[in-house]
Amino acid sequence: MQQWTREQWEVSLEASAVSIFYLYTPMCGTCAVASKMVEVIAAMKPGLPIGKADLNYLQDLAVEYAIESVPCLLIQKDGELVEKIYAFHSVPHLLERIG
Repeated sequence: MQQWTREQWEVSLEASAVSIFYLYTPMCGTCAVASKMVEVIAAMKPGLPIGKADLNYLQDLAVEYAIESVPCLLIQKDGELVEKIYAFHSVPHLLERIG
């Protein structure tokens, strides 16, 4: 999973049928657990574009997408944001949501 800029996220909106953007903050304990889950998903789905970013540096994105808390997983399909996930529950749950 690579660190993405906002620009890389926007490119993935146009270039990929499905992509994932994981938003976190470094001091968030729940984010540390969620990061491990997203890393497992990245390993299970190697062709799926998955990026991550520290939300502290993407405040404009947080406002635009009305991000309520971290961790947050943005799922886009065909260039449209289809889901924001805040409660990660488990890897199987996330895989089901991603589709």
